[in-house]
Amino acid sequence: MSAYLLLEDGTRLDGEAAGGRGHATGEVVFNTSMSGYQESVTDPSYRGQIIVFTYPLIGNYGVSAEAMESDAVHARGVVMREGVDREDAPGAEGGWLTWLGDCGVPALTGVDTRALVRHIRDKGAMRGGIFPGETPEREAMERVRAEPPMAGRDLAREVTPAEPIVLDPDNPGPRVVAIDTGIKDSIVRNLRERGVRLELHPCTASAEELLARDPDAVFLANGPGDPAALDYVVETVRGMVGKVPVFGICMGHQLLCRAVGLETFKLPFGHRGANHPVKDLATGRIDITSQNHGFAVLGPDGARTIDTDEPVRWETDFGAAELSQLNLYDRTVEGLILLDVPGATVQYHPEAGPGPHDATHIFDRFLGLIDAQA
Repeated sequence: MSAYLLLEDGTRLDGEAAGGRGHATGEVVFNTSMSGYQESVTDPSYRGQIIVFTYPLIGNYGVSAEAMESDAVHARGVVMREGVDREDAPGAEGGWLTWLGDCGVPALTGVDTRALVRHIRDKGAMRGGIFPGETPEREAMERVRAEPPMAGRDLAREVTPAEPIVLDPDNPGPRVVAIDTGIKDSIVRNLRERGVRLELHPCTASAEELLARDPDAVFLANGPGDPAALDYVVETVRGMVGKVPVFGICMGHQLLCRAVGLETFKLPFGHRGANHPVKDLATGRIDITSQNHGFAVLGPDGARTIDTDEPVRWETDFGAAELSQLNLYDRTVEGLILLDVPGATVQYHPEAGPGPHDATHIFDRFLGLIDAQA
């Protein structure tokens, strides 16, 4: 069956329908990873988005329960150059396209994804939709324009748990309270493997409720949407900074930065892939990292990029903060350290689900921050 992708600027690309039936609308973004397609679509950070995979062949090793990053697919749709449905690959428990169909996720294959990605890079990520070929283009455009833009959108409430989840309550390790704005299973796994007593709390929890758990540290997770739309989470974080160590990954990085008085902005097309070089300014080490975000933190004086490899500083509501990590693709902020209160962030995904494992040592650095305050 024929189908097409329609962007809000009128760009149309035709292909073949795959996956679930019907249509899907959302922000159209691209991911440059060569593998990890199942991990990507089940990452809650992709809530409300349609993923364009730049690698030309998607589905070649099937799907499995082990590759899930949550209990559901959060991406609205998938666009591919060539999608395949192999069930006979080692470790496969099913075919990729069949699984997308079972999950009700519309997909499009046979698309010139190189041309599409070049267009997004030039014009920026924008709203779009996947539609059956018989859908009138005028009707499709109405549906696309009815989709709320990502800027200003709170999607964390859609992926946060309804009640607190306490993991390994008898573990003797440090108690870490996480504000769950869409945490990935691989982040949970990395923390638990290091002996943490982890608790996942709704993003609507107050500082008083979280501090009542007597945490050794607070963890701020990844998640979808615009961090500027989560002022209620920011206020919660402000109520805990300086009282316990606070550590943030991805959206958690952005939320902690906003909590101390810094600002965020929307990137033109975001960072999504598993090959982003990040420099640690203290050691000079360069890690190849996995990334998935559409927003970033402004540098000192409101700069969107950092022109030096020196650890520049901000003056925040909680004292000084120092740049610790720098993206070597576009020189945006990738992490900082709070100097006068215990806290640190990274913008990328050290859990590498999917991606390289260069940066998993960041979890050990986080535990070191807890030990230093003990």
